[in-house]
Amino acid sequence: MKKFLAITCSVAALHHATAQTSTKMTTNPATKWSQEMAHTAMKIWSDSFALTPDKPARWSYDQGVILKGVESIWNATANVRYYNYIQRSMDFFVQEDGTIKGYRPDEYNIDHINNGKLILFLYRVTGKEKYRKAAELLRKQLLTHPRTTEGGFFHKNIYPSQMWLDGLYMGQPFYAEYAKVFNEDTIFNDVTRQFVLMEKHARDPKTGLLYHGWDEKHVQKWANKETGLSPHFWGRALGWYGMAMVDALDHFPAGHPGRDSIIGILNRFAKAVVKVQDPKTGVWYDIVDMPTEKGNYHEASGSSMLVYTLAKGVRLGYLPASYGPAVQKGYAGLIKTFIETDANGQTNLKGTVKVSGLGGNPYRDGSFAYYMSEPVIVNDPKGVGAFIKCAAEVELIPTQSVGKGKTVLLDTWFNNEWKKEPNGTKSRFHYTWDDKANSGFAMLGDIFRTYGMRTTQLESAPTAQNLKGASVYIVVDPDTKKETADPHFIQTADIKAISEWVKAGGVLLLMGNDTGNAEFEHWNQLGAAFGIHFNENSLNRVQGNQYEQGAFYPTAQDAIFKTAKKIYIKEYSSLEVKQPATAVFKDASGKDIVMAVAKYGKGTVFAVGDPWFYNEYVDGRKLPAEYENYNAATDLVKWLIAQTNKK
Repeated sequence: MKKFLAITCSVAALHHATAQTSTKMTTNPATKWSQEMAHTAMKIWSDSFALTPDKPARWSYDQGVILKGVESIWNATANVRYYNYIQRSMDFFVQEDGTIKGYRPDEYNIDHINNGKLILFLYRVTGKEKYRKAAELLRKQLLTHPRTTEGGFFHKNIYPSQMWLDGLYMGQPFYAEYAKVFNEDTIFNDVTRQFVLMEKHARDPKTGLLYHGWDEKHVQKWANKETGLSPHFWGRALGWYGMAMVDALDHFPAGHPGRDSIIGILNRFAKAVVKVQDPKTGVWYDIVDMPTEKGNYHEASGSSMLVYTLAKGVRLGYLPASYGPAVQKGYAGLIKTFIETDANGQTNLKGTVKVSGLGGNPYRDGSFAYYMSEPVIVNDPKGVGAFIKCAAEVELIPTQSVGKGKTVLLDTWFNNEWKKEPNGTKSRFHYTWDDKANSGFAMLGDIFRTYGMRTTQLESAPTAQNLKGASVYIVVDPDTKKETADPHFIQTADIKAISEWVKAGGVLLLMGNDTGNAEFEHWNQLGAAFGIHFNENSLNRVQGNQYEQGAFYPTAQDAIFKTAKKIYIKEYSSLEVKQPATAVFKDASGKDIVMAVAKYGKGTVFAVGDPWFYNEYVDGRKLPAEYENYNAATDLVKWLIAQTNKK
């Protein structure tokens, strides 16, 4: 054994030394490392996924890690290049009938569920049946996936009665999102169970850290005969578990008890992993609690995952702000320790262990010597993907203070449209935060969250009480009888509650629609409270893809749209204004008012005769790049937040 340890440690040292060879460091603090690393991934894996160029592409969880990072960049930029890469990569595998090339459900491999997150993403954006069928195929695996006696998913069928930390990331965020998208609410109880069981069995009471794997039967050679646990705390396994928690929480209903359970686990987890963060470099060792053991090394993928977990946990309020310094130190350490720019200008990630597992053939005994024997490589996809996710999350930090502590409330009472899902359930859609299709406000919500605001929806009539906590309230395109069988028309009591809220300092965003697509009578009663009238017309009728017919050009003097140079808006209702409202944007002729602002008491009202910033005209998939509607939406969000500060 001593001879084996010496050999494997020497091999690990060689791998580590090779991976740490740097050609050129880039330290520009303005660099968007998420995009730099994504461009590397998009070059290496241009349209499919193979771990090595000479091997055929295969359905692999590694690809899903990269693509979730790329999705984060698209959400933050609306650059269609990133969306197209995701769709092209998934379409290599997802066939028109919903089958998945290379996927075998009967293998019962939890790793194969991970890419389902991108399938759900594409279904939510496009509504295409092939993505729904593919997601359903993966969900069916979980219906019959083998479990421990307490209900924990086996990591793989070939690893019976075993739960690994890795498996929580592979399965649970997809499982939770599927529950949300298809209204299968009982799934949330099962997702909660997986995290609770993993902590129950794998957590070390002394350090708070979780061991890599647990064997319920206590029969594996790597398993402690009394506890069933593997011997060590592996950094990437901890990273998988942390990312799984913060990503699954994205989809939990606010009032579900499992949400609090997972947040509690996350807080115990964060406390433990920060204690073993290397104080000198800010990153983590491969075996996190053995920094002085010969052969141990700083590892990129686990470090990226842990920084991501802490950063997202703080941003979303799951973790206290006191973890901020650990995030900053960790991210700085990632850049300094693992990032290089080669002679061709390509950004590379050093220092990722290629793989580490338990059992199998040849058998992996979970010893320290085993972990040190695995190769450490440059641009491993798991490390690249984790780093992209981490960098995209950390890049949100500088803007969080702009709207921190403020809430943007989106009306879903006057605009209250539902659609029937293929499974017979009903889902709210059309101008909602969760709607990623053309009709939704998902990307506008991302912009608000980029600037630190909390997004929520009001599913009842506005009152003084339920408007009280909102800084910005958005009312968009109230329903007609054509859109909803029993529309909630704006009433006198609603106008009173809204106007009193504005007078006290609230910021109201009114987004109408053109004639034939809008309710005007009650809508204009609300507008009249602020001197704004929406005309029953439809201007800028664009023919087909003749986008220039819908072009507007904000000027450098524009008080609101400071960065957007060319914007697009079509089929809107023009406005008429009187005190206290004033026109802030007119058409090229100067005749028709497109947008108006009213100062009312301590508050502000902004009005436009179109929903305008729904995904179709913001997310970059439809409009040519010269139309800067995403920038315009960002400008408006920043302006709205600024108005809340004038209260």
